[in-house]
Amino acid sequence: MMNPKPLVLKPGDRSAALHVVGTKVTVLVSEADSASQQITLQSGDEGSGPPPHSHDWDESFYVTKGQVQFTCSDRTTMCPAGTLVHVPAGTVHAFSYGPGGGEILEVTGASSRAVQMFSALNREVVPGPPDVPEIIRVANKYGVRFDL
Repeated sequence: MMNPKPLVLKPGDRSAALHVVGTKVTVLVSEADSASQQITLQSGDEGSGPPPHSHDWDESFYVTKGQVQFTCSDRTTMCPAGTLVHVPAGTVHAFSYGPGGGEILEVTGASSRAVQMFSALNREVVPGPPDVPEIIRVANKYGVRFDL
């Protein structure tokens, strides 16, 4: 159930980061905090990141550290810190962290199931080389479709 009160989340108040297929995901605002958006802070090593995929919610990314290469539809752009990328619902997109790794703030729109999916991937996919069929199975349960 959503908490209708304002939220102030200081660094010491954050939950432990989730480990989601090579990306560290810290949940800042979950579906329990807001019905209109979810917010995560994500970081990863150079080259890591999700393959082309789509889902039924809008998503915006703000690059906070390093560089992140985004592909939206057929356009690929290396984005330095300070760049905002908005991806409308249904758009095929992917990203990978650039040289030295990177960090992004992700804001997902209403009907997002991103935090639920990240939590499930953290729980159900064992660390190590990616088990692609298992990742696809888990992500599909939350409305994410891969364009492999």
